[in-house]
Amino acid sequence: MGGRRDSQGEVDMNRDEENLRLLSIFHYVVAALSGLFSFFPLIYVAIGALMLCGRLNPSHPDPMLRPMGWMIIAIGTLFFLMGLAFVLCVALAGRYLSRHRHYLFCLVVAAFSCLLMPFGTVLGVFTIIVLQKESVRQLFGHASSSPPAAPSSSA
Repeated sequence: MGGRRDSQGEVDMNRDEENLRLLSIFHYVVAALSGLFSFFPLIYVAIGALMLCGRLNPSHPDPMLRPMGWMIIAIGTLFFLMGLAFVLCVALAGRYLSRHRHYLFCLVVAAFSCLLMPFGTVLGVFTIIVLQKESVRQLFGHASSSPPAAPSSSA
């Protein structure tokens, strides 16, 4: 019976490693899709540049277009950089999942991935579920999160 338990433990360990490998691949896919969508804010940067150059409404120049153009460029650039940072974090989480490193980072990125509907939500939820398993925590080198049982005393 002890041999069977060891065999079952190996099967569970192999299943956990396979789950982490698949999650890693899906993290790379979501990072690529997110990277593609992170370029959309550059449209705002282009519109802001057109406002600065006066090409948006050349027949009636408006003095308020210049500050508004700078504001739109700043906002577009900020969203673009935030998108790239998210892509980098998701790709790093995929790498760390495959190497069983940085458990907390992977968990936090999975939580933030839930905000990216629909693929990020599915990926984030499945990643959180897999990372909460005790056997996966052991793969990452984390001990049990439950406190040790207090010794009972009988009087």
